[in-house]
Amino acid sequence: MKLEKEVALLEAVLFLENDPVDIKYLSKITHFSSTVVEESLEQLKEIYLADNRGLEISNIGNGFQLIPKLDLWDFLKDTYGRKNENKLSKAALETLSIIAYSQPVTRGEIENIRGVSPDGMMKLLINKNFIRDVGKKDVPGKPIQYGTTKEFLKAFRLASIADLPKLDEIEQDRFELNG
Repeated sequence: MKLEKEVALLEAVLFLENDPVDIKYLSKITHFSSTVVEESLEQLKEIYLADNRGLEISNIGNGFQLIPKLDLWDFLKDTYGRKNENKLSKAALETLSIIAYSQPVTRGEIENIRGVSPDGMMKLLINKNFIRDVGKKDVPGKPIQYGTTKEFLKAFRLASIADLPKLDEIEQDRFELNG
């Protein structure tokens, strides 16, 4: 089905939105059925696959966003990127990896895996909105459990946590919660 006007309107909405938007929201804004939105998105994705296009439709945390193609980002990041503000230290990346692969996970469990206190790194990751409190563990003391956010998915261009790179057996053992 050819949906030229629908595709054009959907493209304009995605261009104007700063954050990923889901099918339900796109349907509400455009007054299209979710089926028409989905078909229009597919057509738009096809259009942006062409080599002469600088953008792509990215699925981030169950939402869609119009973003620069990854292979163009090196040319764009100095001018349009948030310079060093998004760079994470090795310790912060390690802490974030533990949370991403082991979530939901408590501060104590992270410390057990890393071997050092994660407090400073966790504060940084909370401030960057990469992790958040996702509840309390049902054990004595009811420690807070942490998990990743949509902002984490967006920053690392992941549709969902299931899109994280698979770990080999040795790496998997490292992220096991012992105790």
